[in-house]
This record gives sequence, C-alpha cells and structure tokens, in this order.
Amino acid sequence: MMLPILFIAPSSKGGRGVFATEKIAANTVLEISPVIVFSVADRAIIEKSKLYNYIFEWGPSHKKAALGMGYVSMYNHDYNANCVYDMDFETETMTIRTIKGVKKGEELCINYNADPNDETLVWFHKTEKSRK
Repeated sequence: MMLPILFIAPSSKGGRGVFATEKIAANTVLEISPVIVFSVADRAIIEKSKLYNYIFEWGPSHKKAALGMGYVSMYNHDYNANCVYDMDFETETMTIRTIKGVKKGEELCINYNADPNDETLVWFHKTEKSRK
C-alpha cells in the first residue's frame, strides 16, 4: 500500500527523495511495503556496493539487512524528521508514517537512527566530520 500523493524528485539533501503532492496530516500511514531481507553474509557483500546507502539494519540483533521496496529506501535522513518507520520482522514489511503535518511539496524524511529524537551522527555525517 502506498498513498498516490507521493512522488520521487531531486532533493536538496542530495540525490533523490520522497515528496508530497498535497498536505498530509500527522499520524498518516504513507506506505506499507515489503522488504527483501539479506543474511549476515549477504549484508557484508552489499555493504561494499552502492546499495549500502539504501539498506536498513534488520532483525532483533540488527545483523541482517533489508532493502525496502516501494519508496521505503528512498526517504532521506533528517534529525528533525517528519516521518517514522516501523519494521515488522515477521511479515517482512516496513511502514512509513508521518509524525508531523506535512505541507504540499515538502520532502518526507525519516531519522536513520530509527528514533525521530535521536541526534547521534549517522554514518555519512561521521565521515564528513572526519574529513574536516
């Protein structure tokens, strides 16, 4: 399930992102999408590829990986995210839901730390910081 009011476009955050074609209320489910789950061994291989930037840690131990179908793997990171994601390990699905109202044309973002209030630097910000 994916709301038809979502679209992919270039993002000022880099690359592409998910945007809204109309205003969306807080606590709205945007999509429920299947994921492809990768074993620990497969994750090690994927982490050496471009797909590294699109996978999520998966499973109770966070040692496996998952690639979201639909738009799930296209949501950009923001420490002040307007969406959250929930993982269902049993059904191998992820749900994206708004936690704030979203304006028409606004980019929909998740916090890659899995907690919308977690300001721990994510991997690509750690890399940027180490270069400075």
